[in-house]
Amino acid sequence: MKQLKTALLLVIIALLALVMAACSGNNGQGNTTATASPSASPEAAQSSSEPSATAADNVRTVASEKGEITIPANPGRVIGLSVVYPEFLQALGVTPIAVQNYHPEFPTYLEEPFKNTIKMGIATTPDFEKILAAAPDLIIAPIWWSDKDYDQLTKIAPTVLLPQRDDWRDELKDIAGVLGKPEAAEKVIQDLVVQELAAKEKLDTLVGDETVMYMMIMPDGIVLYGENIDRGSFVHKTLGLKAVENFPQSELSITISLEKLPEYNPDHIILQMNDDSNETIQQYYKEIQSSSLWKNMTAVKKNQVYLVGGEEWFNLGMSPMANSYAIDAVLQIFENKGQ
Repeated sequence: MKQLKTALLLVIIALLALVMAACSGNNGQGNTTATASPSASPEAAQSSSEPSATAADNVRTVASEKGEITIPANPGRVIGLSVVYPEFLQALGVTPIAVQNYHPEFPTYLEEPFKNTIKMGIATTPDFEKILAAAPDLIIAPIWWSDKDYDQLTKIAPTVLLPQRDDWRDELKDIAGVLGKPEAAEKVIQDLVVQELAAKEKLDTLVGDETVMYMMIMPDGIVLYGENIDRGSFVHKTLGLKAVENFPQSELSITISLEKLPEYNPDHIILQMNDDSNETIQQYYKEIQSSSLWKNMTAVKKNQVYLVGGEEWFNLGMSPMANSYAIDAVLQIFENKGQ
């Protein structure tokens, strides 16, 4: 019994020592772990669990085809998927860190701004490893292009899918809305309008009523573009260059054989080949050039066939940067023709 009392006394002494040590540790600096004071107000306790104003300012919520998405307020590493979204980003002053590219090289108007941009190639499924390695903080894509890849993309970075549009201006505005740059989109559109009107007036003087045909050499035939499709509309409506009268107005474009080509006998031909490295296309073009049907066309006899680059004209009618480049190129063609 005496031993038990002695043991209890020792335990009490030990506990008192621990309490005194704890009190001594709290003098001066206090406990470094934040705890709620019993006298703290409920409002103060609640505010301590909410994100700070600074943290809230670092993100924004934007609308997408998948609902509202939280993205960085000022994204610095952006990827635009599809072959045209990178051009929209650049037009808005945001250089993409990686792009899907159809051609091995960038068009000349993107060579300098895209000198450090990663090329991922073009495929039905994007290169997820390269996207991940690029460390984006935002991915933007049209839903028709990237809906099937959405779940995978969101594992890499916040991904905003935007609606399919018939007019590139609406696409540009959609992207500008995500980036918080609506004024920039309007300026791009208005600047291009000014450039178009000036070019149209000048071309009216240079070309007048002479007819112009926009054609493309493909492996399976010759494609002629009418004025109701993006490329043809740019040439004939935007720039006001006269189309051949017998082009079927019910068709956006037509694919014909060489034998049919003389039926559409323009004064000028703008000729595009999308892939200069394609041996089949190159061989077909050589066959066309050696044909008497080709040699006897008005544009050929007058040396008024103008070969334009596949890279530069690939997004014609679908991008303000491609359109701006093509306007300058067409003006140069006809200005030089008059010298």
